[in-house]
Amino acid sequence: MGGDHAPPVVVDGAVAASRRGDARILLVGAADDLDRALARHPDCSSLPIEIVHANEVVAMTESPSAALRRKPRASIRVAVELVARHDADAVVSAGHTGATVLATHAALGMIDGVDRPALAAAIPTRDRPAVLLDAGANAECRPHHLLQFAVMGSVYARVAWGVERPRVGLLSIGEEASKGNDLTREAHRLLMGAPVNFIGNVEGREIYSGAADVIVCDGFTGNVVLKTSEGLVDTVETLLGDELRSGWFSRLGYRLSRGAFQRFRARVDYSEYGGATLLGVAGLTIVGHGRSSAKAIENAIVMAARFAAASFTARVSQEIEALAVTRKPA
Repeated sequence: MGGDHAPPVVVDGAVAASRRGDARILLVGAADDLDRALARHPDCSSLPIEIVHANEVVAMTESPSAALRRKPRASIRVAVELVARHDADAVVSAGHTGATVLATHAALGMIDGVDRPALAAAIPTRDRPAVLLDAGANAECRPHHLLQFAVMGSVYARVAWGVERPRVGLLSIGEEASKGNDLTREAHRLLMGAPVNFIGNVEGREIYSGAADVIVCDGFTGNVVLKTSEGLVDTVETLLGDELRSGWFSRLGYRLSRGAFQRFRARVDYSEYGGATLLGVAGLTIVGHGRSSAKAIENAIVMAARFAAASFTARVSQEIEALAVTRKPA
C-alpha cells in the first residue's frame, strides 16, 4: 500500500517478479484494493501470489512513531511481523521510510554488535555498482557507527556483486586524514585499524568514479547525495532531450545513437537497483523509492529473493561477530 502509485503499480511489479522466479509473494494491504489490482492480470491465479489483509496504512504525511502506535494493523507492521514469525523471508516496501525502519527495528531487533541500522543504496560507477551507506536511516552518527556501516557494506558488495575484497572509502571533503569534521576524522582513525579494505577518504567527485566499492557516511549526508544524484540524472536527461530535438541534424544523430542512450539510461536508472537494503536489523528489508515504478518494485523483490537465498542477514551477523566490531553505547 506504500508509494506514490500504490497499490496498482506495486501489484504490477509483484506480478512481474513472480513471473521471473519461484518466490512466493505475499501482498499486504486492503484486500479489496489488491484484488482489483490483481484482476488486471489474467494469469494472476496461476502465480504464487497471496493476499494478507491489513486495513490500515501509514500515510507519508504522518509521524511514523505516532502512526505505528495508533495503527496496529498498518500494512507495514503486518508485513514485518510476517518476517518476524518466519512466514516470510524478506519485506519490500515503497512506503514511509521512517515507518519501515521503526517497524522493522521493533519487530526484528538488531544484529548483535550493530547499534544503528543503515540504508545501503546501490549507485552506478564506471565499472560496476557501488554501495552508499547510510543513505538516510540516521541523520546523526558517531564514528563507531560508520565503522559498523563499513563492515556491513563490505558484506553487501560481496553478496550483490561478488567483490572478493571490497574497497571501502569514507566520504569527506578531502583525501587527507585531517580533513573533515570530528566525525570523519575519528571514523578515519577507526577504519585505519579495522579489518576492512579501507582506502581512505573519498571526495564527492569520486563517488561515481569506481574508486570505492563501499562509500560510508552519515545518513544526512548520504540522503543529500542520493537525492542530488537523482535530480542530476533527471536534469541531464531533460537537457539531452532538448538538444536532441533542437534540429533535424540532432534528431538524425539521436536515431543513430539511440542504443547508446538507452544503455546510458539503464546504467543510471534507480529502478534497475530496486531499492535500498536496510542493514543491521535482524531480518531482510528492502526500502523502495516513494515514486517506485513497477520495474523498480519487480527488481526490489527479485533482489530480496536473491539475498534471502544467499542467507544475507546471517552473513552480516557472522562477519560482524568474526571481525569483533565492539558494541558501544548508541
